[in-house]
Amino acid sequence: AILGPPEVNITSCPNCINVTIKLPTSHFRDKGKLLSLIDIYEELDYNITLKSLDGEHKRPRQKTTEEVFSTVIEDLYPSRNYCVSVEVSVSLNRHSIPSSWKCVTADLEARQGYHEVAVAGAICFSLIIAVVLKCMHAAGFILLKISFPQTLV
Repeated sequence: AILGPPEVNITSCPNCINVTIKLPTSHFRDKGKLLSLIDIYEELDYNITLKSLDGEHKRPRQKTTEEVFSTVIEDLYPSRNYCVSVEVSVSLNRHSIPSSWKCVTADLEARQGYHEVAVAGAICFSLIIAVVLKCMHAAGFILLKISFPQTLV
């Protein structure tokens, strides 16, 4: 029997991608109930292949005992596009079909906070300027009412 392909979804996180994997369905039944691959094999191996500008990199084989599970691939370059394909196998059966490629761009570190920081910075800068101008006015450096000499009036 050939296993696969698993269902794969990926989402980006800061300098990483989160890979959610749903094992392929089996066609085996027990008393009318469709058995999962975990019911049959208890433990499965999965391989993740990561593709980027640098080429394809097979990650070390890992094991799962869950039907749906997630794994995080870390230490990625921000703003770079990454594609992932997952292959599921068991020790007795290495015949499997890999998932189709799913692609996403890795997020920048804390990109969501940039807008708030920019607005807060602008407000603080405006307040500092206003305070400085007020102090200069109070100290007499800035005269708001300019009095002309009598000869010009």
